[in-house]
Amino acid sequence: MKLKSVTREVLPNSVTTILRQAILKGDLKPEERLVQADIAEQLGVSRMPVREALKTLELEGLVTLEPHKGAIVNSLTIEDIDEIYELRTILEPFTLERSIPNLGSEDLTELESLHETMLETTEIETYVDLNNRFHNLSLSGSKSKRLHGLMARVSHGIAKDTPYVIPDQIEKSNEEHARILSAIKANDIEDACAEYASHIKRTHEDLIPLLNLDK
Repeated sequence: MKLKSVTREVLPNSVTTILRQAILKGDLKPEERLVQADIAEQLGVSRMPVREALKTLELEGLVTLEPHKGAIVNSLTIEDIDEIYELRTILEPFTLERSIPNLGSEDLTELESLHETMLETTEIETYVDLNNRFHNLSLSGSKSKRLHGLMARVSHGIAKDTPYVIPDQIEKSNEEHARILSAIKANDIEDACAEYASHIKRTHEDLIPLLNLDK
């Protein structure tokens, strides 16, 4: 297992990102045991951020924590990724449809500000954070805890890391976000949902060829 080191200033999220990417790319194999001490040594960090990262990955369904033994990488296949994105294509536009009528002027202003900041951002970590905020805010008008819980369980955190994996993901996403935002501001719910679904489908199509996973 080879993992690149990270700086302490960006922990623990960077540890989570590195491990998640390693699982998605197949660098960490199904059933492989992840030992906190070994990971901490390779990344040059303490065990605490590694422990927190593994807890996050367990919630995402990517690893299973075993007491006194560490974590085991769960099996993840191309079929799993296909299913995740197919479900996202259903759930997220469905949630957006219920969100848009409840978004106020302050929400729209913040969405526009987030989009403008993303256009100027060159750091991937910063972009990932802004991207998450943009998507979360656009869906926040739906107050259904059940829907938001379903989306969190379905995504496995995979959507967060696509800018690290897909070349030109930032540029493509910025163009797609612009169309989504324009439709939301125009209160064109049908077009906004269609653009949102298209955004997810395009990301799915770009992601699959880059993953080293079993079918």
